[in-house]
Amino acid sequence: MRLLPLIEQEKKKEKPDVNKSGPKSLHNRGDFIKRGQWGEVGGVDLWVLQSAQVRVEVLSLGAILRSVCCRGREGHMEDVVLGFDQLEGGAQRRQHVCGEAEDPCCVSGYLSDQRYLGATVGRVANRIARGRFVVEGKEYRLDINNGPNALHGGLRGFNKAIWLATAVEGGVQLSLTSPDGDQGYPGEVQVSVSYTLQGETLTAEYQARSTKTTPINLTNHSYFNLAGQAAADIYDHQVSISAQSYLPVDDSSIPTGEIRRVKGTPFDLTTPVLIGPRLKEVPGPGFDHNFCLSFPGDSWTERDAARVCHPASGRVLEVSTSQPGVQFYTANFLDGLTGKGGVRYRKHSSFCLETQNWPDAVNQAPFPSCLLCPGEDYHHVTRFTFTTV
Repeated sequence: MRLLPLIEQEKKKEKPDVNKSGPKSLHNRGDFIKRGQWGEVGGVDLWVLQSAQVRVEVLSLGAILRSVCCRGREGHMEDVVLGFDQLEGGAQRRQHVCGEAEDPCCVSGYLSDQRYLGATVGRVANRIARGRFVVEGKEYRLDINNGPNALHGGLRGFNKAIWLATAVEGGVQLSLTSPDGDQGYPGEVQVSVSYTLQGETLTAEYQARSTKTTPINLTNHSYFNLAGQAAADIYDHQVSISAQSYLPVDDSSIPTGEIRRVKGTPFDLTTPVLIGPRLKEVPGPGFDHNFCLSFPGDSWTERDAARVCHPASGRVLEVSTSQPGVQFYTANFLDGLTGKGGVRYRKHSSFCLETQNWPDAVNQAPFPSCLLCPGEDYHHVTRFTFTTV
């Protein structure tokens, strides 16, 4: 797996001005794809997918969705995905409204990001209890990077890798090789994610094969705000999730093993609810829970997962997936990091709909299996559809 050097040799290179030349067009048929270099250091490509309704930017670093622009009720395009303007963080002067310069602020970038903004995460998304699991009688130990647990693949997971990007019909495919022992996981894994855009629907298709039995659970970790990425919060959004059950968690956000019905609880999102008032009823800082879309033994099929509406702008996001779960997360731990356009991203400024297997499934036998064996194919699809009301 190729990792981008964080500090050493790249800082010796002259920084290219990639904004002068811009991405090169690969297709031009109404819907089109562009490709170009992006960022202050070499090696990262920016791909632009565009239809009449939606414009998407994809980075080869971390297979990141850098932006998604879609129309509101009045036709205004707005970027609805949180992200950064640069790879590396640093100091930047901001302006008062009167034009006077403020003291420098710390600007974040994708290389230093610890919140997985827009990233493809793996080898295993979500948490593994105590960073330990047993496969075929052998115990594996992972780096601990989230309280007592392992989160989103480890300290240098797929979100920090440079993926090989190639054009495919309607989009881009990003591929990488995760070597045997990568971040403590067994087996060499060949993995790919394809982003394709057709009209108002962005499709993410995940595939993988392994040389040894290994847990795998891939997802995209985009933070959405349908009012626009600069909006302060999501309290005025309405959400519904097509799940009759969810997984309660312990103090470290590991599922307790119980599969609980949502009816009669604050987790009943089977009909649209306003996020702001509902957050006041949820224990803890907010939603960070798996909602069960299917169960062990259910057939592989795409299912409706969630719908979020921002009534003021009319924007709607609908998500469908073949995955058995969706982690609904309300950005409980964003703490003011500086994103695109100097915007400060704070608690409850956005939401994530992480389609994936159930958390800690490798340690909980009743959960859907997350093990990929040699000769098997890992394959899942998630679709994000952007419309208006």
